[in-house]
Amino acid sequence: MPSVEGLGARRAALQMLDAVLRRGRTLDAAGGAIRNLSPPDHALAVAIAGEALRRLPDLDGLIDSATRQRLPDDSKARMVLRLALAQKIGLGTPEHALVATALPLVDGGPRRLVHGVLGTLLRRGLPAVDSPRLPADVEERWGSAWGEASVLAARRQIARRPPLDLTFADHGEAQAYANANQGRSLAANHVRLQSASVTALPGFGEGRWWVQDLSASLPARLIPAGASDVLDLCAAPGGKTMQLAAAGHAVTAVDASASRLGRLQENLQRTHLDAKLVEADALKWKPDRQFDAILLDAPCSATGTFRRHPEVLYRARPRLIAESADVQGELLGRAASWLKPGGVLVYSVCSLEPQEGEQIIDQFLASRDDFLLDELKVSPLVGEVGGGPAASAADETHLLALSADADNAPPPNPPHKGEESDLPEFAPVSPEGWVRILPGLLEAEGGLDGFFIARLVRAG
Repeated sequence: MPSVEGLGARRAALQMLDAVLRRGRTLDAAGGAIRNLSPPDHALAVAIAGEALRRLPDLDGLIDSATRQRLPDDSKARMVLRLALAQKIGLGTPEHALVATALPLVDGGPRRLVHGVLGTLLRRGLPAVDSPRLPADVEERWGSAWGEASVLAARRQIARRPPLDLTFADHGEAQAYANANQGRSLAANHVRLQSASVTALPGFGEGRWWVQDLSASLPARLIPAGASDVLDLCAAPGGKTMQLAAAGHAVTAVDASASRLGRLQENLQRTHLDAKLVEADALKWKPDRQFDAILLDAPCSATGTFRRHPEVLYRARPRLIAESADVQGELLGRAASWLKPGGVLVYSVCSLEPQEGEQIIDQFLASRDDFLLDELKVSPLVGEVGGGPAASAADETHLLALSADADNAPPPNPPHKGEESDLPEFAPVSPEGWVRILPGLLEAEGGLDGFFIARLVRAG
């Protein structure tokens, strides 16, 4: 058969989708295994596979509505149809291109079936699917934990391309960058842009900033300014390490992956920052001293990153979540012994599962009477730029009140108590004292990754 333009990208997308759904790979790992594609074709393949994963339950519903017998979930025909429909609904690909690139993917197989199903659905007209369903088990789990509103918000967000968040070492530079590049600052040292080619953005080569979801920047903000010796566990690829180094802390960054530490070293060099890197498994490693503060951004199911990584909704099954929680509990217990009395330990996960967040902290505090949850404070961002309002009179009054509270506070115990704002005002501090970022927060501004964050204090 003559070659079809774009067929290579579709074959690669089929391989990626199969690797994710049948072999449990991440989309990044599946894409990295694809060779001999031009950068534009590789990007297209990733985009097609990603759109299929974002809308999989709805795509399957469409396919099932046009077949007499249900196709097996892992059949090649279903996989090819998912990709074809995803291109039309998610990318606006012309119909003739869908058919021309879908049929060669099932050579020697059910071409007539695929052609017939596609023809039937295209004649009917495909729905927009702007708020696609999530996998049924995920909707049930999140609905039980967080309510229907969070599920509906997650549906809306998974269909949209998330914005690009940049972290700067200096807030003044962040504000200037936002003004110059049609960005918006939603927190200190932060700029939000529409998604773009990262390396083509101004300031990349000079190391003026690094990419970091706004949610992911919150845990490092909870390390007190007075903590000089800070341990960053499970540190790579290093956004939090760079935040800590830029804030003036002496940072020891530990990670088990040599390749990820290599990326962290490259990022440190690009941004002209410094940290001591240690390649070690935190479940086996033992430091030679205790630290003023510890940041444990623990390995987890990563379900909070579903906007950028929709495959997590299919990889993070109950068994993986339970196994992750076991590791998190062990890591937290080990890290606690490396903290100086009076120091703080920040625990965080990019997960929307209570089993990996709230329950871990509850279990830890029940077993350790020498730790307690620390008070978290929020304050508005004064002088928000790039389309955001400047601080109101009420905001300024709130800042003055915070300052007065600090002035009138009793002698601090532990030492960092009474310091001003830890978190931007949008961060929801629960009655228990932790932060839980859910789908729907800052949705009008582009949304946030799901996160859980708690700051613990060791009794002095």
